Amino acid sequence: MRRTKIIATIGPACDEQGVMDTLLEAGVDVARLNASHSPREDLVRRLGMVRDAAARAGRHIAVMLDLGGPKLRVGEMMLGTTLVEGTTFEIVAGELVGDGSRASVNHPGFAGDVAAGDRVLLDDGRISLLVTQVAGDRVVTVVEVGGPLTGHKGVNVPGVRLSIDAITTKDLDDLAWALSVGVDMVAQSFVRDADDVLRLREAMGATPVPIVAKIEKHEAAGAIEAIVAAADAVMVARGDLGVETSPEEVPVVQRAIIAACRAAGRPVIVATQMLESMIHAMRPTRAEASDVANAVFESVDAVMLSAETAVGDHPSIVVETMGRICVTAEEYGVGDVPAAPLAAARDDIARAVSAAAAGLARELDLAAIITATESGATPMAVAAHRPSVPIVAITPDDAIARRLALVRGVYPHVVPAARTLEDMAAAAVEVARATGAARPGDLVALTAGVALNVTGTTDLIRVLRV
Repeated sequence: MRRTKIIATIGPACDEQGVMDTLLEAGVDVARLNASHSPREDLVRRLGMVRDAAARAGRHIAVMLDLGGPKLRVGEMMLGTTLVEGTTFEIVAGELVGDGSRASVNHPGFAGDVAAGDRVLLDDGRISLLVTQVAGDRVVTVVEVGGPLTGHKGVNVPGVRLSIDAITTKDLDDLAWALSVGVDMVAQSFVRDADDVLRLREAMGATPVPIVAKIEKHEAAGAIEAIVAAADAVMVARGDLGVETSPEEVPVVQRAIIAACRAAGRPVIVATQMLESMIHAMRPTRAEASDVANAVFESVDAVMLSAETAVGDHPSIVVETMGRICVTAEEYGVGDVPAAPLAAARDDIARAVSAAAAGLARELDLAAIITATESGATPMAVAAHRPSVPIVAITPDDAIARRLALVRGVYPHVVPAARTLEDMAAAAVEVARATGAARPGDLVALTAGVALNVTGTTDLIRVLRV
């Protein structure tokens, strides 16, 4: 059973009849909808496609809406525009059709944020500009590295904190829709600090869902521990992160983020360009295979596909390939993994029980750990210790089962609420047997609360024979 979860971005390549079914069959655990690139009608349709395919497959597939956030972009550009090294290029606020000498930007205060000597990067860093002068609302630059520039390409200013709101009006509108249709988690783009995450949580009001904080700003790279504490999960979003910092820093920051998440027991995702060549190719490069495997060796919860499944030529083959790489890496162990977190406090009974269950897996050679959960907290706490056996989470709540689809090594199943501990034990053993997590004669551990069906009361471990 593969432990590392796979997130696939759902886009135009998935719209053909039957593609969604093949994606789930190939092993997708979480479907990502990107609010940056899809109009609302496409999001609605694709959400329905995922839910219908999951129902047909009998699987609990999470849907994650990725909010666009305050992405800086140039405006419209004349067809065939190329910036030439050594020439002067101006960036101005407002709307205009740009050319080889100027472009507009979608941030009215851009000129007030930058100063002479700052470096402005366009199109994921492919074009580099050096600011020489700021005059009113005009930012005058010299082109250091030129190249073709089309409309709506990204703008980054490494080392500069821009006076732009982390949550846009569009984000709030997309968030309201997501909450109304029951999306399982929301990814927050361009998080700078913990306050950004807390503001999004406040905007959710009485119907919160888990927040996945995307680390892609240079400010966030220096505030990792606080962001991890504020968020429900974290994504290493290496695209903008590599532009905001530098390519050589990305592996170091990635490792620091994974270590912080492991220590806090937070799910962590590695994303961006994992199998980029497979947008068109049938096989990944050796470097891409190593990239995915190294994420598995560091014991991340999930690896993510973006354009590979959203607009690629063969989405399901990409998912199958990623799945094989993950399984092969898992078979050879997880390498130098940071130590599992300890109980947060002496009286944190549920956390201590979770740690004990992971220990029993080693001591008794268990086939599986079964967690009865109302909120999803206990299987996540057990998963934080990275036990060597599957974690089967049984819950009466479909929404909780879907959220657990993101967590490494957790296999969620919905069962009716038990009336007695004996009923719960019987259901646990049956689920373990039916799913293949355990065979007759195997030992499994069940974690639960003596106070049945009450959130936050895990205080019991029972060892059962299938």
